[in-house]
Amino acid sequence: MALLELYTKFNRVWIPDTEHVWKSAEITRDFHPGENALGLLLEDGTEHQYPVDPSEPSLPPLRNPDILVGENDLTALSYLHEPAVLHNLKVRFVESRIIYTYCGIILVAVNPYKQLPIYGDAIINAYSGQNMGDMDPHIFAVAEEAYKQMARNHKNQSIIVSGESGAGKTVSARYAMRYFAVVSKSGSKTRVEDKVLASNPITEAIGNAKTTRNDNSSRFGKYTEISFDRRYRIIGANMRTYLLEKSRVVFQAENERNYHIFYQMCSCAESSEFKSLRLSSADKFRYTCMGGDIAIDGVDDKKDMEETRRTFSLLGLKEDFQSDIFKVLAAILHLGNVEIKSLGDDRSSVPPRDPHLAILCDLLGVRSDMLVRWLCHRRIVLVAETVVKPVARERALAARDAMAKQIYAHLFDCIISRINTALQVPGKQHAFIGVLDIYGFETFDINSFEQFCINYANEKLQQQFNLHVFKLEQEEYMKEDIPWTLIDFYDNQPVIDLIEAKMGILDLLDEECLFPQGTDQSWLQKLYNYLDANPLFEKPRLSNEAFVIQHFADKVEYQCRGFLEKNRDALYEELVDTMRASKVIKFSFLGNFFQEEQKASSSKSVKVKPARPSVKPANKQLRTSVGDKFCSSLSLLMETLNATTPHYVRCIKPNDEKLPFEYDSGRVVQQLRACGVLETIRISAQSYPSRWTYIEFYSRYSILMSHVEADRSDKKQTCKNVLQRLIQDSNQYKFGRTKIFFRAGQVAYLEKLRLDRLRGACVSIQKHVRGWSQRRKYLKMRDAAIILQQYIRGKRMIRKTVSAATLKQGWASVVIQRHWRGYRMKRIYQVVRTASVTIQAFTRGWMARKRYKKMIEERKALILQKYARAWLVRRRFQTMRRLVLNVQLSYRVQQLRKKIEEQSKENRGLMERLTSLANSNSQTVDRLQGLEIQLEKVTNQKVSLEESERRSKEEATLMITQLQKEMESLSLGKQMLEKKFEASIRESKEKFDQVKRSLLDEKENEARLRKIAENNSEIQKQDHEKEVEALKEEIKRLKEDRVGLQRRIEEGVQVNSDLQEQVVQLTKHVKVIPELRRDLNNLQNQRNNLDRQMKEQSEQATAKVKRTVRQILGGLVEEEKLLGLTPHDSEIYEPDDLLKAFEGLQEATRILENHQKEQKESYEARLEGLILKMDHLQNENGKLQNLFQEKSNVNENIRQEVSRLSSENSVIPELKQQVSELQRQKQELEGLIRDQSQELAEKNVEIRNVLHRKITEESSQRRYFEEKAKELEEAKGELQGRIEELVEENAHLKRQQLMEGEAKNKLREETSRLTAENMDFEEQLDQKDRLIKKLQNQIKCLETSQKGRAADSTTGCLLIECFLFIHSSFAHAAKQNTTSIIPKEFLGMLEYRREHEPRLIQNIILDLKPKGVVVSMIPTLPAHILFMCVRHADYLNDDTKLKSLMNAIITAIKKVVMSHHRNMELLSFWLSNTYQLLNCLKQYSGEEEFQKQSTPRQKKNCLQNFDLSEHRQILSDLAIHIYHQLIRVMQKTLAPAIVPGMLEHESLQGISSMKPTGFRKRSNSVYNEAESYTISSILQQLSNFHAAMSHHGMERCLIKQSIKQLFFLVSATTFNQIMLRKDMCSCRKGMQIRCNISYLEEWLKEKELQSSNAIDTLRPLAQAAWLLQVNKSTDEDAKEIADNCTELSPVQIVKILNSYTPIDDFEKRVTSSFVRRVQSLLQDHEGSSQLMLDTDHRFQVTFPFCSSSMALELLQVPSSLQLDFLTKI
Repeated sequence: MALLELYTKFNRVWIPDTEHVWKSAEITRDFHPGENALGLLLEDGTEHQYPVDPSEPSLPPLRNPDILVGENDLTALSYLHEPAVLHNLKVRFVESRIIYTYCGIILVAVNPYKQLPIYGDAIINAYSGQNMGDMDPHIFAVAEEAYKQMARNHKNQSIIVSGESGAGKTVSARYAMRYFAVVSKSGSKTRVEDKVLASNPITEAIGNAKTTRNDNSSRFGKYTEISFDRRYRIIGANMRTYLLEKSRVVFQAENERNYHIFYQMCSCAESSEFKSLRLSSADKFRYTCMGGDIAIDGVDDKKDMEETRRTFSLLGLKEDFQSDIFKVLAAILHLGNVEIKSLGDDRSSVPPRDPHLAILCDLLGVRSDMLVRWLCHRRIVLVAETVVKPVARERALAARDAMAKQIYAHLFDCIISRINTALQVPGKQHAFIGVLDIYGFETFDINSFEQFCINYANEKLQQQFNLHVFKLEQEEYMKEDIPWTLIDFYDNQPVIDLIEAKMGILDLLDEECLFPQGTDQSWLQKLYNYLDANPLFEKPRLSNEAFVIQHFADKVEYQCRGFLEKNRDALYEELVDTMRASKVIKFSFLGNFFQEEQKASSSKSVKVKPARPSVKPANKQLRTSVGDKFCSSLSLLMETLNATTPHYVRCIKPNDEKLPFEYDSGRVVQQLRACGVLETIRISAQSYPSRWTYIEFYSRYSILMSHVEADRSDKKQTCKNVLQRLIQDSNQYKFGRTKIFFRAGQVAYLEKLRLDRLRGACVSIQKHVRGWSQRRKYLKMRDAAIILQQYIRGKRMIRKTVSAATLKQGWASVVIQRHWRGYRMKRIYQVVRTASVTIQAFTRGWMARKRYKKMIEERKALILQKYARAWLVRRRFQTMRRLVLNVQLSYRVQQLRKKIEEQSKENRGLMERLTSLANSNSQTVDRLQGLEIQLEKVTNQKVSLEESERRSKEEATLMITQLQKEMESLSLGKQMLEKKFEASIRESKEKFDQVKRSLLDEKENEARLRKIAENNSEIQKQDHEKEVEALKEEIKRLKEDRVGLQRRIEEGVQVNSDLQEQVVQLTKHVKVIPELRRDLNNLQNQRNNLDRQMKEQSEQATAKVKRTVRQILGGLVEEEKLLGLTPHDSEIYEPDDLLKAFEGLQEATRILENHQKEQKESYEARLEGLILKMDHLQNENGKLQNLFQEKSNVNENIRQEVSRLSSENSVIPELKQQVSELQRQKQELEGLIRDQSQELAEKNVEIRNVLHRKITEESSQRRYFEEKAKELEEAKGELQGRIEELVEENAHLKRQQLMEGEAKNKLREETSRLTAENMDFEEQLDQKDRLIKKLQNQIKCLETSQKGRAADSTTGCLLIECFLFIHSSFAHAAKQNTTSIIPKEFLGMLEYRREHEPRLIQNIILDLKPKGVVVSMIPTLPAHILFMCVRHADYLNDDTKLKSLMNAIITAIKKVVMSHHRNMELLSFWLSNTYQLLNCLKQYSGEEEFQKQSTPRQKKNCLQNFDLSEHRQILSDLAIHIYHQLIRVMQKTLAPAIVPGMLEHESLQGISSMKPTGFRKRSNSVYNEAESYTISSILQQLSNFHAAMSHHGMERCLIKQSIKQLFFLVSATTFNQIMLRKDMCSCRKGMQIRCNISYLEEWLKEKELQSSNAIDTLRPLAQAAWLLQVNKSTDEDAKEIADNCTELSPVQIVKILNSYTPIDDFEKRVTSSFVRRVQSLLQDHEGSSQLMLDTDHRFQVTFPFCSSSMALELLQVPSSLQLDFLTKI
């Protein structure tokens, strides 16, 4: 479409304006060719006629549609011209508060004069790794692009930062270097990146100063090369400087300052470090007070001095070097205050007592007389002689200032050289990125030599820039296969030739400087003569001391005054020699500045590339001029830039008042013209400036397509067809490979068509809606009118037709109708009633019969149930009763047996005591005789003992007195010792603390050594295993020895008990010895009466023998025999008679023993019968006890059966009463048995105490036992009958219970066996499937490789063999399946040997894959198997084995996690198993808090011997590590899909938010749409994560925490992109985001994860989406935003409002006044000042305890795990 056709009504144009440069106006009528004026309507409402030349119409530039205003890239504008660029920058800067904008390859940075929160580390991390077009424009994006191209293309890069003073060049360069320092950390410990950043304060102190335009203006150019190694980490840096403004040292304009370092030193003049410099306030020195203002608002020179000194130290510059620098700087200040007086027209002098002169000479170490002489004199060398000539005061002042400038320039170069040395570290440079901070194009009211050099450098940079832009355009066209046409662009080579060519300005200047009498006027006249014909050189009309050059930016008038002096930069040779002599005197630092240029040394020092080469000696006649040096350094810079890939940053100063976010269009457009931005726009506009990808075009302009054209399968062809229809001129666009190229204005035309189509659609929708509404109103009104008409017409008809006859006829007809209808209804009612009664009769009869049958059936069933239940109850009662009687019988039999055994023991004891008494009687007589013999000896001993006792008493008294004295001395010593003890306690406590600390250290060392020993344990394992085998054999042998020893011990215990009894008897006899001694004494005293006593004793013995014999044999033998056994004599006088009496007594005892033996044999015979019966009863009782034990094993099943029967049986309470009655009877019987046992015990005591009563009562006791035996026999008979009945019943019950228990055990075993076999079969099936596939592939290969019968036969054989092998394997498996398994009761633990531990770890941890069939069925199987092995080690109480196993488990899991740290499946699997193992250790630890939900069997399986709390903590830490690693892997997988899926993908069909992106295309804007991510990709990835974690048996609490963390990543990443991407801040994009959030919410509901609080992490994103959609115009809207956006900080809300971008003309921009209203409402809101959300934030992970319901004893170990060495116990 032709451009003239776009000048139609309602379109807008730009017209020139004196105040705002350009202003907008709207076309009031269509423009037609040939008209001489264009009708316009200005924004203030006034009409304006814009004049147009009909022959060559020059129309005003068109204005872009509002949709394109405020774009990130100026090249995205449809109309590319100056007013469009100016307006776009203003909208972004003033309204959106965005300071960065792309203009093709240029980043335009507008100085905000305000600190913005867009330079933090979070922003750096957000831009790191991103493509340049994906994010909003930023200096970090340019730095990232340079860094990425360096790494990708292995080519050096350059960032060229330019702009006029005060535009922010230094800050931009500083932020670029800070980005490199943060993103690329150095590998060395020297922290080079910190040093690179630390060099900025030093260079700013010595090279920056306050100007009228900038408080921190760089007065030199700087090119910093940041070096990188092969891993692209910073290893060093190097700086090159250009054209330092030396004149500022000696002269400053009004309201300007000298370099910062001078004022910093003066502010610290009172400090001790600077007192030797004898400084004072800055207003006391001439060189620092010329500008009048010595302070800067908001700047503390003292603090800046501290920062400067700190950075000096950080760079490694020593205190001596710093002191020398400060001396030189102070000397320059004092040099400026040296007063030079005039002594006439051509003479001058310095007062000899000038204080500043003395200080100067003292600081610099120069001779004052020589300095004064050569300041006021000059040496002229003639042919024959040398003349010293005095100079005038002005020449002397010039020489003084020249010396100050030279000293400062040399000092500046020296500091830069030392900084470069400090920034170099060992290592080879692989690549570098250069940051050029150089002055921009300058034009002032008075322009001198400095401005000339600056503008010359900018001409060179502009030329390089134009060539680079031209090259990029050419590459873009060639890349898209578009025919390349030459573009006419401005080439500034003629201006460069005018300046630097032979006989150019610089060449003539150098030539004029060679003449001693050369002046500025003579040089200017040469310029007029030689360059007058050049069109770029002009002579001013009103001045003869200036010349004009037409630069690329503007015409500049230069004043020639001072050009020659500044170009010569001359310093008298005499002054140079004076300075050089300071090295000899005492100050070598200054003397080194003026030494002759050294030759290139062979040392390995740092090679510095200064912009200004070293000054040549002054005594040479041909010296290098400043212009020549600058040309050389500029050529070197251009060579460097041409060898690198450049990136451009153009800094713009928005106003001269330094007001924040104030925009002066005149100043901005002046800088845009000067910095090359408009030239870039002009080059782009000449070709095809607007470029859209096919996807973007299809999404944006699909509304212009017809249904036939809208083909989604081939969008590229669809776009071509549409464009060919819409734009007839094919020259207005070109189709590339991935993009469509449009000429200027065509996108605006397409936007106009789109807007017209939307407007037409809106009108059509409004038309139909309004028509429908009007039709609806019309129909309602029509229906109402018809109803009214009906009523009115009815009344009219009634009035016309109503009469008396008609009324009668009508009444009669009504009566007839009434009667007829009544009759008809009666007939119908009767018929219906009859039918109803009939149906009811039949129905009721059928229901009665049915109810009767049911009652009969229920009655019979009740009767049967009653009798059946009664029979069952009786049977249960009889069974319980028999069981109770059986128990009672067995208990009573056991008690009786115990009593009989105790009675027999007592009888044997009595017989033994009787014999012992007889023996003791015979022994006492012998003992008496011996005692009489010993009596005499005892009397003698008694006398001696009494004497010894007396002596011992005397010795004892003496000893007691001595002991009392010793006690007193000991008590005193004790008190002293107590004091010493207290002191020693205190010392010991201190020593104890020290020892404790040392022990803690040793404990840590031992822990480390233990770990080392554990690692070495594997090496010693084989030796240990051999030792274990030997120990096992030794243990077996020791066990056998122990059994034999136990037997011997038992025999020894029995012998010991007998010996103890004898000892007791002996002790009794020993107690009698003192009494016998007293008796012996009495016998000794009564020896004379011995005969009488013997007689009495014989008589007594005779009587006693008779009584004893009668008592023993009174009822057993006849009287005659009894008389024969007793002595006949009435008295016994002789010992022989006594012996005969004793023999009779022994004969009586023998008779009694024989009688007792006979009774004992009869008793034993009876007891043997009873014992046999008791053994039989015990056997039966044992069987019953086994039955009870089996009954307890199936107690749970019986409980269930009882509960079921209790619901059916109503007689359970009676049974309970009977059971309680039986228990009461049992208690009574037990009481009776206890009473009987007590009675027997009392009787036994009586028998033991009274021997003769027991003998007399033997017969009665014998009869008592006979009666008891008879009773026992009777009870035995009864019990045998009952036992037989109980045996039968118990046998029946036992069979039933065994059958039930066996069935249930078999069922359990069968289920567990089947599950294990199923897992094995599935593994085998997988193996067979793989084998079949492998064989099929082999068969196919054979079929293809071999043809013929031989090949066919071979293939057939292979097939047959394969199928036979598979059939045999399946048959073998089926055979194994059919084999019967003997049911066993397992304890839930796995036994293994120590040598199998590595195999266990290898198979169950290291080699286990989480994709097997076994793992799929039981995901946490490894954890349970490992815990069962741990239980076995605990069961054996083997500490070493347990620790070795736990350490091996933890080490193996760590190894697996470290070696597969990127495998999400494996991390999820081992997180689940680690967590399950941790829960098992807690559940079976025995602690009550973990056993609340455990079963009784699980409680029984608790660990018994060891506390594994320390290992639980280690496992918990390991689980946390695995969890965080899993989160990192999932985040890394999910991150690439978040931004495309949540923001860039159009999830709502028909709502497009696509806009042109300009030169910087988004990275995902490619033609292949299938590769892009969508919200479905995110949901699919989340589903994959959820499925994997669920498949691996992960606890739901962990899944919830993981999903919450992933949702936070989605929210934070999306929100940060909104903050950094202006193109995402639109209403439609808010709708898309809200729709995607709803998809995420639905996914949470689908997975039942609402309780995970994951939705809360989406609140900031949801509120941001709501903020994009809500109205933003009124005060109510502002209040609603402040109330609802609670999750957003004020900074974030304002950022979104400023970044809001309309997509269509129907939307409105957010006004700055509305943003200010929102800010005022948010002042009291608390919130973070951070703009971004921290995507690295991690929520705290918790591992709550979850008990496992899995029974360890039922767990089967599949054979596929190859753990055949494990044995279930």
